[in-house]
Amino acid sequence: MKYSINTYRLYQSEKMFSHTVRIHVRMKDEADRAVLDQAVNTAMKRYPYFAVRVSLDEEGGYVLLPNDARVVVLPTGKKLPKLGSKAVNGHLVYADCEGKDIYLNISHSLCGGKGFQPWVMTTVYEYVKEKYNADPDSPGIRKPDSALLPTETAEPSMGMLTEEEPVFRRKDGKSPILAADYLNGLMNPFMRKPNYRVFVIDQAELIKVARQNDASVMALFFIIFARVLDRFFAKKYKTITGECAHNPRESLGLPDTHCDIMSHIHVGFDRDMLDRDLETLGTMTRGQIILQSDPSVSHAELRNLYSLYDAADQEHGIKNKRKYIAEHSHSTGHGSFVLNYTGQMDWGEVADYIDWYAYIIEGHFTIEITALADKIIVGFMQLVDTDKYARAFREELARIGLSCKEEGPYPKRLPKHDLPQG
Repeated sequence: MKYSINTYRLYQSEKMFSHTVRIHVRMKDEADRAVLDQAVNTAMKRYPYFAVRVSLDEEGGYVLLPNDARVVVLPTGKKLPKLGSKAVNGHLVYADCEGKDIYLNISHSLCGGKGFQPWVMTTVYEYVKEKYNADPDSPGIRKPDSALLPTETAEPSMGMLTEEEPVFRRKDGKSPILAADYLNGLMNPFMRKPNYRVFVIDQAELIKVARQNDASVMALFFIIFARVLDRFFAKKYKTITGECAHNPRESLGLPDTHCDIMSHIHVGFDRDMLDRDLETLGTMTRGQIILQSDPSVSHAELRNLYSLYDAADQEHGIKNKRKYIAEHSHSTGHGSFVLNYTGQMDWGEVADYIDWYAYIIEGHFTIEITALADKIIVGFMQLVDTDKYARAFREELARIGLSCKEEGPYPKRLPKHDLPQG
């Protein structure tokens, strides 16, 4: 790849979807915008690779240049400014707040959940420290004055990928999707109403159920949401497939890189098996996740992706690069639902000041799961306004002995990009 891997998603079209992430942090007290402004800009000094602006080089390729301008912190409004615009000083990040809610907005090109999670934690740590004149014990959070980790700014290359034959190859064929929802959510102005709900679950109880049934947190949620969708698809469809992102950075020797190094795992469920005992499903699901996490599998997928990027580099001019990416996209689209889990992160005493936090991205029946102290938080995104899926989710939780607190629905407002067009 000629350019930084953090630039290639910028070529994707945003006519339908925003390629951004909005992190919703619900504090226990009212948010103070002046304090947040100070915290955001103090924390950003720890993450220079996010303090950038987008420019075009002589070949029409996107490049990221240092941006010393102040990161903007705004009151939350009905219309969000675009990332990269003058309104946010050209940055690909900014913050806004309202009531008890703090929102951190970032371009998905810069990173994924494993990349921006430390930045979120540092920002909230600094906010708590300044607002409450406190020094919360939080050894798991990177402090603004701490040094960059050895591989934190390292980027992957084709030479890092194994050429070993994959131990698993996905069979062709797509799982059913909620087609009517997608059509209404994308095309029908009377039905389109992007929104999200937040479900808070006791972590100890959930992990207890997972362990009793030979499942992980991820495996358990795959089963739950497959069972939810089983209620809504016609009987003619025999299989439901869940899709999740997998970041194989450890196998590349880049354990702390902020880059979004992404392969995908697909877990298929024969629908006539979904009523089998939870332990059988847990073993089966966990096995599929482990198998597809093997470096031979993830590296093969990355090799195809990086080949796409190399080919796009050969195109001259921003229009041609955008066109090539659009026509040769490796977007999978094989799942009935998308489910991602960033994993457990140690917030320390900072967690005492937060009610919950959730990642908001584009998509329908898209689930982003986070963890905070004794809580598992499920962010559930939709394109249309209906509570039937939320109701089914609560019922499936109850089926395995779990309960939850539900928040929302909230309007799903995501900023888009304002980028140089050549």
